[in-house]
Amino acid sequence: MQGPLPLDIAPRAVRYEDETLSSLRLDGQGPIWLQIRRALAQRIADGAWGPGTRIPAELDLTAHFNTSRMTVNKAIQSLAAEGLLQRRRAIGTVVADRAQERPVFEIWDTADIIRRAGGVYGYRLLESARVKDDQIKRDLLNVSRKTPLLWMRCLHLSGETPFQLEERLVNIDAAPGITGQPLETTAPGPWLLAHVPWTQAEHTISAIEAGPEESDALVVPLNTACLVVERRTWNGDVPVTLARLWHPGARHKLKGRFEPTR
Repeated sequence: MQGPLPLDIAPRAVRYEDETLSSLRLDGQGPIWLQIRRALAQRIADGAWGPGTRIPAELDLTAHFNTSRMTVNKAIQSLAAEGLLQRRRAIGTVVADRAQERPVFEIWDTADIIRRAGGVYGYRLLESARVKDDQIKRDLLNVSRKTPLLWMRCLHLSGETPFQLEERLVNIDAAPGITGQPLETTAPGPWLLAHVPWTQAEHTISAIEAGPEESDALVVPLNTACLVVERRTWNGDVPVTLARLWHPGARHKLKGRFEPTR
């Protein structure tokens, strides 16, 4: 019978350092499970937890955040479903091998991005209406004429400077609570992320010149090159929302850190 593997070749995950727990902080924005999710994801995105790193156990996180194990599990399951974490028998939960390729395609919290950069976040609703006879908009989500849709245009600001113009379609059947939200003062993205489940997301990144409406909202000259991220989400086969996010090219960049596959 073969004995135990030598320590230098026995499979194992890199264990997190003891001080890791003390470095995890809630940001006070939204449901606790989402705050825990962001706290864990940030350690992955900034490289503090490399591939194979074993994250703190659920019981340790439960005690650290003074919450229920169910809440912690929801945050971890969310990250695992998106490919950032992996569950491994006899080892625990570890950072996925290619997790650091994910941040560019994450569902970003615009307010959080602005605050992390030292800015003061602001929000302004420009337009909100139910879609009626507009086949072009319906085709964007690939839904029938019977599906109720909400169309929005809103502006995210850093101080007094426009940071992002958001154009959004929401399938009301998939997110019925959206119609009861104070959209005049609250951006739709964080509410949708916190309350509407999704199983798939698709991002398309393009360079598009600003038209009259975009140049007016972003306060840039007509035909200014903009970085446009178009994001669709589904819950199973049901389309949930489409967001088209416009950024003046000189004011925004996407960053990701990659390592070759071994």
